[in-house]
Amino acid sequence: MVKGVLDLLIFVLFFAIVIASIFGADLLKILGGALMSFSPLVVILVAVVIFLLVSVKIVPEYQRAVIFRLGRVIGAKGPGLFILIPVIDRMVKMDLRTVTLDVPTQDIITRDNVSVSVDAVVYFRVVDPVKAVVEVENYYYATSQIAQTTLRSVCGSVELDELLAEREKLNITLQEIIDRQTDPWGVKVVSVELKRIDLPEELRRAMARQAEAERERRAKIITAEAEYQAAQKLADAAKILASEPLALQLRYLETIQTVSAKPGNTLLIPIPFEMLKLLAKNEEKVQGKS
Repeated sequence: MVKGVLDLLIFVLFFAIVIASIFGADLLKILGGALMSFSPLVVILVAVVIFLLVSVKIVPEYQRAVIFRLGRVIGAKGPGLFILIPVIDRMVKMDLRTVTLDVPTQDIITRDNVSVSVDAVVYFRVVDPVKAVVEVENYYYATSQIAQTTLRSVCGSVELDELLAEREKLNITLQEIIDRQTDPWGVKVVSVELKRIDLPEELRRAMARQAEAERERRAKIITAEAEYQAAQKLADAAKILASEPLALQLRYLETIQTVSAKPGNTLLIPIPFEMLKLLAKNEEKVQGKS
């Protein structure tokens, strides 16, 4: 704005010189008479209004104004209202709100020689507006380039399994490295998030086959463990029944009761072999007595 006012003043001065050269002394008499008609109070009031329009600046809460006085930085002002000295002071506004930086997709080769495409998002903000103006030409572009190179180096130093399984760890590592490099510029990196990891189609199919084989292996192991546990329980039950013959009879009677409880079923009652032996012995005794 100050530069525009200076250009306007130069144009007005040039225009006045041209008019004066054309009309000569008559114009000076006319201007002198016109100026004499104004009172000093009006002239002072107009000068004050022009000074306020040029010098008074207002900065919102989320911005700061870095002030340069004759080329030397004197600090940051704001938020609110402040006054600049025309021609001498110059200001550069800096936004302190958090910026969302979308890192372009990077083609990366992991440590185990797998080609993947990775993109991320970086959240950062300016914490020192003076450093962000003085120490770097364009802090946004510089942060973007640092984020891209760091993303390639960090993701290229790990294997594919670690890249897929430990995103949180990689996010923290990326945030620490980028923040350490942008700290001299007055930029604070709040967070870094890996958005997407694109794998080649052949690798996707291979991983799908591997996952399917892993699921089949787990299913077979679970089935085998179930058979083993069932065999153990049956062996324990057989030992108990062998040690207690009455337990087998009770189990037999309980089975008959369970089957007979359902209506419409034909019930077949098998005779235990031990009962037949007992009947045979009783018959032999009776025949011996006779």
